[in-house]
Amino acid sequence: MEPFETVTGAIAPLDRANVDTDQIMPKQFLKRIERTGFGEFVFWDWRQDEEDFVLERPEYRDAPILVAGPNFGSGSSREHAPWGLQDWGYKVVIAPSFADIFRSNCSKIGLLTVELPEAEVRALLDAAPCAVTVSLEERTVTMPDGRVVPFPLDDKVRENLLNGWDDIALTLLREDKIAEYERTRERQGPSTLSLG
Repeated sequence: MEPFETVTGAIAPLDRANVDTDQIMPKQFLKRIERTGFGEFVFWDWRQDEEDFVLERPEYRDAPILVAGPNFGSGSSREHAPWGLQDWGYKVVIAPSFADIFRSNCSKIGLLTVELPEAEVRALLDAAPCAVTVSLEERTVTMPDGRVVPFPLDDKVRENLLNGWDDIALTLLREDKIAEYERTRERQGPSTLSLG
């Protein structure tokens, strides 16, 4: 994954609470075996059923920052939801709260989840499509009115995102220790020779 530092751009407002992973990425699109190409299916049902679905509007279509209501990403643990959001073009999702496994799945692919107080999220929703700046280095969001609002983020998640380290990269960082273990470990195991 690519290292993450700062994103400045328009915000796309999804003023809904309890958006679950089936709403983000409906089940009928989970049959693919690759991790790419899911963007076209994000919020599929809403995009098909609502005449003027907010995220389809031209002023929001290319926004790199999605702002939503509380409990975003609840429901099943499907990784396809973060994959689709990232493939659609989002680099940051801001909400008052996230489902834990959704937040974890996002951090593993470089999609930053930013938790802000509800009042700040409301200010962003009302200001859309104004641009904001999200700094991972500083752990801050520069609001449309110029205020700088801090957000909490686990130190290890921050380090991984700043360096672009996914699980494979973290394993490769320890490649020398893995090789040493393999060279020195005991190799005896059960005998596969026939007794008869």
